[in-house]
Amino acid sequence: MLHLIKKINWFLCAQLGIDLRLLFRSIRGIPRYIVDFRIFRTQYKGKIKILPCLADYDQEGGSTKSEYFWQDLFVAQNIFHAKPVKHVDIGSRIDSFVAHVASFREIEVFDIRAVTSKIPGVFFRQADFMKIGSVESQYCESLSCLHALEHFGLGRYGDPLNPEGYKLGLKNMARILKDDGVLYLSVPIGVERVEFNAHRVFNPTLLRKEASMLQLELSEFAWVDQVNVLHQSSNFQKDMFYLSEQDYNLGIFTFKKMAQSDAKLV
Repeated sequence: MLHLIKKINWFLCAQLGIDLRLLFRSIRGIPRYIVDFRIFRTQYKGKIKILPCLADYDQEGGSTKSEYFWQDLFVAQNIFHAKPVKHVDIGSRIDSFVAHVASFREIEVFDIRAVTSKIPGVFFRQADFMKIGSVESQYCESLSCLHALEHFGLGRYGDPLNPEGYKLGLKNMARILKDDGVLYLSVPIGVERVEFNAHRVFNPTLLRKEASMLQLELSEFAWVDQVNVLHQSSNFQKDMFYLSEQDYNLGIFTFKKMAQSDAKLV
């Protein structure tokens, strides 16, 4: 039920420009605005223009109530501690995760869409990761793709329609990663399905198996639940089985690419 409410609010706000929560908070703030204006007017004799901000009275100093916030912070901190020579990102948000990482190191970003802004510390290349050979093999030792793989092949961002798009994308990510390199991947997880054309929801156990076939072995797993609390798993199999039966959570996978000789022993 909570996820359904979130989806309805997302559709009204992001797709139709109607934010019901903001509307209700603004209406509630009108009486206080009128009282405050009258008091301030008696104390200030200079020029005043009317520009009401009605919804900020009871807001926190900053918002942490977002799965993006916890995902971006968690992965950026891991990259900071790992200190890779070359880190590459595929499709993550420029205004949050990429900006986090660019604040302490250089980062190279690939996206199917153009990025025209010049951003210090960020190097951009336009590429379609559903196409084999879009980037050379063994290209980097650290790679991130946050809240992006689930969109591959659904056409939402101008990409070609392809039901197997996420498989091609994951295969390409494994190909450009060096042996012993690390992939940070986040996707919606739960009962497996496509919510066209918003995103795909993955069964985390099946995604882990698909990654393993590409020599990507899971080294860490975390998830952000529906009330935006970050959990770190101590039992991958148990937690993934539980999460695969839920409607929606955000899974954060950390994979290590095994060398060919090592992969055969796993």
